[in-house]
Amino acid sequence: MHEELTQLAAISTGDAAAFARWCSTAEAPLRRALRTFAAQVDTEAVVQETLLRVWQVAPRFTHDGQPHALLRFAVRTSRNVALSECRRRRVTPPEEAPEPTVAPITPDPLLRAHLARCREKLPGAPRSALQQRLDSGGADDDTALAARLNMSLNTFLQNFTRARRFLRECLEKAGVNLAEELP
Repeated sequence: MHEELTQLAAISTGDAAAFARWCSTAEAPLRRALRTFAAQVDTEAVVQETLLRVWQVAPRFTHDGQPHALLRFAVRTSRNVALSECRRRRVTPPEEAPEPTVAPITPDPLLRAHLARCREKLPGAPRSALQQRLDSGGADDDTALAARLNMSLNTFLQNFTRARRFLRECLEKAGVNLAEELP
């Protein structure tokens, strides 16, 4: 709980890196919570709107003393955004839109260690392409990332694909079952 309070304090002061770390654990539970709305609304848009609202409210958010307070707030917000979107689009919300439960994804230190070792083994150009994508955090398109590396778009995409393939093979050799690890 102490770590959660520390992270919330950082987020509430506008620490974008702390918010990004929180988002990395919150996105999957938010997506799971919205599964019942998938046929009625654009759940990706709902997730993005939810994260924006959480970022805006974070400076005023008060922790209730229970675990995963900000995530529970985000899940409730995502449900409300999805219901509002159903009303806006004049579609019937899912018959059963229960209050979603919060089951956050906790980082696995062993998996992170395997990933770090495998990333170190990547050849230069694939490593650079992967690092550009990670550093960008989705803020820049692949054309801009390729330009930063002085690569054509096609070369960048090939190197990124190689990096993914190398990582997958390396993790599988380390005994990591990716089908179980990826939600």
